[in-house]
Amino acid sequence: MDSTQQNSSAWDKKVEEGSRYTKSVSAEVIENAKKGNWGITVTTEKTVPRKWFPESLTGVKILCLASGGGQQAPVLAAAGADVTVTDISKKQLEQDEKVAERDGLSLTVLQGDMVDLSEFQDEYFDIIVNPVSNLFVQDVHKVWKEASRVLKQNGILIAGFTNPLLWIFDDEDERKGKLNVKHSIPSSTLDYLPEEDVEDYINSNQTIEYAHTLEDQMQGQIDAGFAITGFYEDDFGGTRVLDRHIKTFIATRAVKL
Repeated sequence: MDSTQQNSSAWDKKVEEGSRYTKSVSAEVIENAKKGNWGITVTTEKTVPRKWFPESLTGVKILCLASGGGQQAPVLAAAGADVTVTDISKKQLEQDEKVAERDGLSLTVLQGDMVDLSEFQDEYFDIIVNPVSNLFVQDVHKVWKEASRVLKQNGILIAGFTNPLLWIFDDEDERKGKLNVKHSIPSSTLDYLPEEDVEDYINSNQTIEYAHTLEDQMQGQIDAGFAITGFYEDDFGGTRVLDRHIKTFIATRAVKL
């Protein structure tokens, strides 16, 4: 089974279903960004601190990595950056193209896998913005290594990812308000299923997700040549029972040394 192709098709389906993370920003958001009043998210609720970015984005080369959906890339382009957005989902990228056409933005759009950035030369980008997405990749170290390769010296990586504690609970029970510790880390969606249900799950065109250790997320960046210079946590905005107890998303700012 090709999990990349599985997740590509699954995200195309999410676009068709109108999932929250496939809904593009409004024309009003873009107009404000053109005036210098902008912000983006890489987790669920909180806005990335403006101080994590240069004072001006004019001419700054930004890669929005695994970031389709018409959310981060158009805003940064409207703020003056030279933006490339890549994603495994064709339909997610079409969301970016629609916003660019609607609001007169210049965007480079490229379908591809976040673990293989061979389309880009070494040390090309000034900033990489990577919203929560590496849960769809089995080996997160490949993401950090490729990000390091295509970033310039002193380039900035802004990444969002899940706190591994999110994955230890049975998802269906948690959504019903019960915290039932059931899974281990690292693991994948398929590990949680009875063997006889795996084929049906794949055929239902759902995403395959991977629960990474915090060490792989944080030390993985450091091993790839980054120094972590910023950190915050986020949650589901109070819509999940876990929000009462712990933040389940993390964002980091890292600089390539």
